[in-house]
Amino acid sequence: MSESLASLIVIVLLLLFAFSVLRSALRIVPQQQAWLVERLGKFHRVLGPGLNFVAPFLDRVAYRFDTREMPTEVAPQVCISLDNTTLTVDGFLYLQITDPVKAAYGSSSPMNAAMQLAQTTMRSEIGKLHLDQALSSRQLLNTAVATSVDEAAVNWGIKVLRYEIKDITPPAEILHAMELQITAEREKRATIARSEGQRQQQINTSEGQRQQEINIADGRRQAEVLRAEGEAKAIELVATATAAAIRTIGDAAVTDGGMAALQMQLAKDFIGQWGNLAKAGTTLIVPADLGNIGAIVGTALRMVQTEPRTPPRPGGPVSGGPAPGGSVPSVG
Repeated sequence: MSESLASLIVIVLLLLFAFSVLRSALRIVPQQQAWLVERLGKFHRVLGPGLNFVAPFLDRVAYRFDTREMPTEVAPQVCISLDNTTLTVDGFLYLQITDPVKAAYGSSSPMNAAMQLAQTTMRSEIGKLHLDQALSSRQLLNTAVATSVDEAAVNWGIKVLRYEIKDITPPAEILHAMELQITAEREKRATIARSEGQRQQQINTSEGQRQQEINIADGRRQAEVLRAEGEAKAIELVATATAAAIRTIGDAAVTDGGMAALQMQLAKDFIGQWGNLAKAGTTLIVPADLGNIGAIVGTALRMVQTEPRTPPRPGGPVSGGPAPGGSVPSVG
């Protein structure tokens, strides 16, 4: 009984030993990880993802690295700009281990080294810029820090993918002064915009008034031209009508009884005009021979007689001339 129990214990111990040996010989590496194996304290090989075999008691997994992209926060730090303004800057550094061997043996702490280098590079880059430039040149600072750290991290087996500034915080006094400056600038732009609007309004109003005056003057000019053309046309028509009337009177005067009718019309017009003249004013100048209407009418007739004289017939009077004796028939 005791011998069988001792044999069972030995078998169990052997099984446990075999299991521990087998367990130490088998290594299952997760995806996106790299394990470094040392044999007797010296680097031996890198275990990739999946099932791997190592020599028990000789090999050991010394380092385990995650080869995925790792965002690492860079602690806030105080930087001094070129114009001696203090700024508090923090950000994120995105790293990836590309060479596990260099990451294990190139530096005792590659991640910490990369962050420290990022901080010192940021202080150096901000020291080259004025405050306004530092606040408006984030992309320039990000590129400068990422490039500088990536060049140094090659020996550490690390690839710097990018650097992003999280915050750039100036002192409270600077923030207050910047707010006042922004307010003043906005008020200035508003004043300029308002004055430009008023200027444009005045220009538009003056242009409208100028165009209105031009239109009015052009209308008046056209009206004057039309009025003058109308008056000229009226004068022309009156002259034509007068000429036609005179021609008709002249034609009628040379007919039988025409001269007597003309004499009677002149006498009538003379008497009517003198009557109107007496009504129009209180002062009247009367000619000495006013009572001799026949003489006045005869004078008018001699003025309007335009018929040309014909050659006299032998022994007869001249055609178209006055009556024999050189007198004009008297009226009444």
